[in-house]
Amino acid sequence: MVDFPGDDLDAEFPLGDGTAETEGVVTCPYCGEPNEIGLDAGGGAYQDYVEDCQVCCRPWRVTVAYDEAGNAKISASPLDE
Repeated sequence: MVDFPGDDLDAEFPLGDGTAETEGVVTCPYCGEPNEIGLDAGGGAYQDYVEDCQVCCRPWRVTVAYDEAGNAKISASPLDE
């Protein structure tokens, strides 16, 4: 068997029904407004990055964790924590 670069992704995201969440809603930790954000399931099972609020423009830290079924648990916290 030949190893291909995508083999690690197959182990991390086993083939299922092919549906991983690609959008989510988080509440800004500063102004309390909901924000719809795009999700990148190909970015790995756990992601941590900075996103600006679409309402108040303040930056916050977004964490996304995918389970084996492709469901995303999303949270936002103040960047200065």
